[in-house]
Amino acid sequence: MNPSSPDGPDAVISRFLVRLQRAALLLALGWLVWLLAPVLTPFVLAAMLAWLGDPLVDRLEARGRSRNVAVLLVFSAMLLVLVLALVILVPMIVRQVSTLVDSLPGYGDWILQTALPWVEARTGLDILGWLDPERLAAYVREHWERAGGIAATALGYVSRSGFAVLGWVTNLVLLPVITFFFLRDWDRMVERVAAMIPRDHLDTVSRLARDSSEVLGGFLRGQFLVMLILGVMYGVGLWGVGLELGVLIGLIAGLLTFVPYLGPASGIVLGVIAALVQFGDWQHVAGVLVVFGIGQVIESYWLTPKLVGDRIGLHPVAVIFAVLAGGQLFGFLGMLLALPAAAVANVLLRFAHERYTASRLYAGQAPAIVVAPARSVIVSPDGQAGKDSGGA
Repeated sequence: MNPSSPDGPDAVISRFLVRLQRAALLLALGWLVWLLAPVLTPFVLAAMLAWLGDPLVDRLEARGRSRNVAVLLVFSAMLLVLVLALVILVPMIVRQVSTLVDSLPGYGDWILQTALPWVEARTGLDILGWLDPERLAAYVREHWERAGGIAATALGYVSRSGFAVLGWVTNLVLLPVITFFFLRDWDRMVERVAAMIPRDHLDTVSRLARDSSEVLGGFLRGQFLVMLILGVMYGVGLWGVGLELGVLIGLIAGLLTFVPYLGPASGIVLGVIAALVQFGDWQHVAGVLVVFGIGQVIESYWLTPKLVGDRIGLHPVAVIFAVLAGGQLFGFLGMLLALPAAAVANVLLRFAHERYTASRLYAGQAPAIVVAPARSVIVSPDGQAGKDSGGA
């Protein structure tokens, strides 16, 4: 065998080295993203906002507007929606947080006097004994050195968190600026990326990019509307039940809806605890359960099928794993990129499955069975029957 032939050892080693280089490049890219995660967060958010707003800009351009005018109109509309949301939501959330702070002593008394004794009576555990002040003080004295280390670690975290808050403020200031420039130059950036794709793979890459954009765009827009509608619905419903913290709990449950089952589960737990602390009866607990039950029925049978559908095509367990894995690897940036990466990966897996089922490895190399066409019977006008040639 010729060593330089396509199946020769030289070609096999060459392909292996190419794959090794690609794997090393991906690892280096992941390591770089992990290092620059705090810096990349506003850029990723801005890119997602520009990507969501670009179809509107293209529609305005198709109607005769220039690119700059269309970008200004779309960007102004996005800023207006953001400002209205802040004007409406921020005062409401501030009042709810103030109510929560004022209610914390009541929640503490309920936990110590009602919840923990109830748990102790049914489990036999001595939980309140461990919360006795004298016992806690003795435990701290016995483990003073470890407590000192924990305190030093906590102080270091607090000092670092101050810089983290400053970084978040800087990112919020930069976000609209970066979004504007991304939105203005989006088509140009897409063209430059497309120009770098090898011509032999242009059709395949274009198809995958188009499918990923459709899947992800439909999912994000639909999921955002579902989160907004459910947040308002839960907040109004819990406020109607009479919970002082109903609006805050409803907003939290609505925001967590993008993780399957986490949003309603957290809302039910928080709502039930709030109802028990504030009223102490089962009628209001039943009201909380009714609110979330109605919300889940509306989401499952109307909101999600109409607004989201099966655009992302991922199992809820896969969505939860993607969000948790992204957060563990890259922090908030990883959680932000988890669903887009999962959607793109799902499109790639579908393409790989399509290629596999069309390959010789799947179909095998058995000779195809050719079925001869059936001969039809022709009846002549005089009643004589004959057979046609069947194309043979």
